[in-house]
Amino acid sequence: MIKIAFMGAGSWVFAKNVLGDCIITPELEDLHLYLYDINAKRLDESRQMMENIARNAGRKDVKIVATMDMHEALDKAGYVVNAIQVGGYDPCTITDFEVPKKYGLRQTIADTLGIGGIFRAMRTIPHMEAFARKMEEVCPDAIFMSYTNPCAMVSGYIQQYTSIQTVGLCHSAHNAANNLLAPLGIPDEDCIWEVAGINHQAWLLRVEDKDGNDLYPEAKKRSKEWLAGKTFEPTSRARAEYPDMDRVRHEIMHRFGYYVTESSEHNAEYNPWFIKPTHPELIDKYKIPLDEYIRRCINQNADWDKTVAELTDTELKHEYSAEYAAKIIKARETDVPYRFHGNVLNTGGLISNLPRKACVEVPCFVDRAGIHPTYVGDLPEQCAALNRTNINTQLLTIEGVHERSKDKIYLAAMMDPHTGAQLSIDEIVAMCDDLFEAHKDWLPEYK
Repeated sequence: MIKIAFMGAGSWVFAKNVLGDCIITPELEDLHLYLYDINAKRLDESRQMMENIARNAGRKDVKIVATMDMHEALDKAGYVVNAIQVGGYDPCTITDFEVPKKYGLRQTIADTLGIGGIFRAMRTIPHMEAFARKMEEVCPDAIFMSYTNPCAMVSGYIQQYTSIQTVGLCHSAHNAANNLLAPLGIPDEDCIWEVAGINHQAWLLRVEDKDGNDLYPEAKKRSKEWLAGKTFEPTSRARAEYPDMDRVRHEIMHRFGYYVTESSEHNAEYNPWFIKPTHPELIDKYKIPLDEYIRRCINQNADWDKTVAELTDTELKHEYSAEYAAKIIKARETDVPYRFHGNVLNTGGLISNLPRKACVEVPCFVDRAGIHPTYVGDLPEQCAALNRTNINTQLLTIEGVHERSKDKIYLAAMMDPHTGAQLSIDEIVAMCDDLFEAHKDWLPEYK
């Protein structure tokens, strides 16, 4: 019997991709899937979705249980997948955007870094810690796989302060080579690549074709031509919005020498250069979609009834996604090693020029013995330098949550590259106090 607990099963995209992948993996026999959420309606919709996928896959050996009892979900689990969002779109995500706007601070996604990422971590970590503490009691040998953002903060906290084997997962590393090459008309199907750094700001350190030829020179040449107005015929695997909406990452590549993993709308708010009230022309130059995450939530909510009908349709089938979780489970169960990119503590200096307490994104192997991160060594110094500006905020947020310290949270916000470039110290403290008040029903007491 393989028991998988999915915490936050109302996050139907991840539930469908991760558990659907497990269901259509024949090596994973006698599956017991426990769906956990605090929203009864969303939980039942996910149950219907998974039952339809299992039935249409012919998997009579799959048991699906929907529960709002954390103990029942976690008891004797071999694997725990986390995809919770605390506070939801309304009110908490709206608050994360609207309060900073009063201070002139604009954001795009607000889920990884910046003031939005800090307060999202503060809301999320106590619940994830509760999961981990319960796991220490009822399934101490389980692997805890977290998809929740801000990945480096929430996963890093659990890795520092609990005994549970935890890895943060994200598909941005897997997609980086395709995001760069395919829109520029460079085939990427069989390319060889290497990525390392921190989540959402890892670096495509190497990208070669199947014969070992370096693809960076051609990609950089075409990128400059594209920025000058030339168009290319994208490959069939190119995302429709790239490269036109990817200007921030192309700028970073030409300045730093390497392409960065997460999208341009994300990376625009991880540094002090692109969203500046004193330079409003940069928004048009780099096509930066301010309030992008708000827009996505509104569109998703508007289409929700249609989406539910599609997901709970009795004919619903599933094809393999790009997510890592099912492959990790398969590797551990079969003892056939699998390589993936995971977010783990920088213990032993996996990336030797980043802090040891940082949660870093590096190649990992998994087998029956568990997850084995690999040594990367030094990043190019300019890449490590940019990573460290983000790590400063991540580590201060983690300490602030652990100590329930307002002062540490103020410092985390002060050290954030985007926030610190826009606001004075007094403005940052006042904004944080406003957010503490607005989120008080979702936060433990801070002193």
